[in-house]
Amino acid sequence: MFGISPITFLARLIVLLVGLPLHEWAHAWSADRLGDDTPRWEGRLSLNPLAHLDILGAILILLTGFGWAKPVPVNPYRMRTNPRTGMALSSFAGPASNLLLAMVCAIPFRLGLLSGLDIGGTNLATLLWLIADVSLNLAIFNLLPFYPLDGEKVLVGILPLRWSDYLLSFRPYSPYVLLGLLFLLPYLGLDLIGFLVGLVKLPLQMLLFVL
Repeated sequence: MFGISPITFLARLIVLLVGLPLHEWAHAWSADRLGDDTPRWEGRLSLNPLAHLDILGAILILLTGFGWAKPVPVNPYRMRTNPRTGMALSSFAGPASNLLLAMVCAIPFRLGLLSGLDIGGTNLATLLWLIADVSLNLAIFNLLPFYPLDGEKVLVGILPLRWSDYLLSFRPYSPYVLLGLLFLLPYLGLDLIGFLVGLVKLPLQMLLFVL
């Protein structure tokens, strides 16, 4: 299908049904624990994939390995903490859940139960490796410092007030910069986002599966 091997498609489908719902549930759960019950009332405190499904994002993750779910509505002003800090914590929880899924996939390798990847094949080792690969892609991509990605909200919460205010002032333009990085630069032959994601992902893969 579209040049995608069955094992790759299966790994992406698992991330769609498990990884993306886990990502959005983590946003919802952390906000709820901080005192904001908005996600609960919106029915997003759930691991049901249908509660978080975005059709375009689902199609893209199956075809490309990159995609998204429906964003969880969060009101940081209802949290029992500084709104920027609360939003940063809730935002970081999503990518952290994807990293956790990658770590779980690595456990059989670390225990010596699995070895011998067969890219394009159908063995369990390959399936877990590919699930971890897509999960790391999602975690790293979402931590990029561009609104509406989680990384921008994390930075707003942890940077000094002056710098975070500057970042907020850039927010109206940030999505256009992100679109340019995602689509325009690759069209011109420069995949900066892919390079940055790969630069971070390779040492993480080594740490999780090899070292």
